[in-house]
Amino acid sequence: MTTVNRLRPRRSCLAVPGSNPRFLEKAQGLPADQVFLDLEDACAPLAKPEARHTIVKFLNEGDWTGKTRVVRVNDWTTEWTYRDVVTVVEGAGPNLDCIMLPKVQTAQQVVALDLLLTQIEKTMGFEVGRIGIEAQIENAQGLNNVNEIAQASPRVETIIFGPADFMASINMKSLVVGEQPPGYPADAYHYILMKILMAARANNLQAIDGPYLQIRNVDGYREVARRAAALGFDGKWVLHPGQVEASNEIFSPSQEDYDHAELILDAYDYYTSEAGGKKGSAMLGDEMIDEASRKMALVVSGKGRAAGMRRTSKFEIPEA
Repeated sequence: MTTVNRLRPRRSCLAVPGSNPRFLEKAQGLPADQVFLDLEDACAPLAKPEARHTIVKFLNEGDWTGKTRVVRVNDWTTEWTYRDVVTVVEGAGPNLDCIMLPKVQTAQQVVALDLLLTQIEKTMGFEVGRIGIEAQIENAQGLNNVNEIAQASPRVETIIFGPADFMASINMKSLVVGEQPPGYPADAYHYILMKILMAARANNLQAIDGPYLQIRNVDGYREVARRAAALGFDGKWVLHPGQVEASNEIFSPSQEDYDHAELILDAYDYYTSEAGGKKGSAMLGDEMIDEASRKMALVVSGKGRAAGMRRTSKFEIPEA
């Protein structure tokens, strides 16, 4: 069984209605790391059956080079889910990276999707296990079960926060998705985001923040995205081309931080080697580095490399 790629770049995850050919065409030319073709909220019920076939056509015939290709199906409480998965995966499985499952409430819902994907892959002669699962947490029950959901299948690659449905499910007093509710003096989303992040990191998954619906308010988008990035999230949804550049920037390390991380890794490799004196810790300029420094630097360098960054400095072996 193939192992999924849990380290795909996902700084920006662009939502595209599966029923809109014009948007599906335009999305191919945007610099988003991930594009998900949506069969759920972005598709009216009467448009869903035809949208499945539209998505298959665009996955097979479009140029999605450099992008993670995802389809969001409908959730298991609806009548559409199994047909979404069968039509899309049988029709375009080799050109699909992940299925996004919304409104996940229990681990069993992820297991059900895993089993269905395996059946389709075996029937069609596809590589078994290659297609990943992205699990979207959108209500209190899903958040309570998030760690079990993260462990439910080796296909799971990401845990995603779905703020709109979540806010409704807990009766949060706000109509602006992603914004703080009036009357609460702190960050109302901190516990939710941290619980999702802990479940993701404990299981070597990525954590993705959901959408910001005021699509023309890029400053507001940046503020909300920076909150998630500061905690350690890997990326955020984008609903409009104007949000893509902001998301890519915010979820990438700065050039200075990326260079510094690469220097730490080179210096640590040298100082722990025979030539460097087999030291467990050493000085890099005015900074002491050790194994913990290396682990932190690996995170930053990994994100920089995934973003295609190039270093502008190199480690010089000190003169004896």
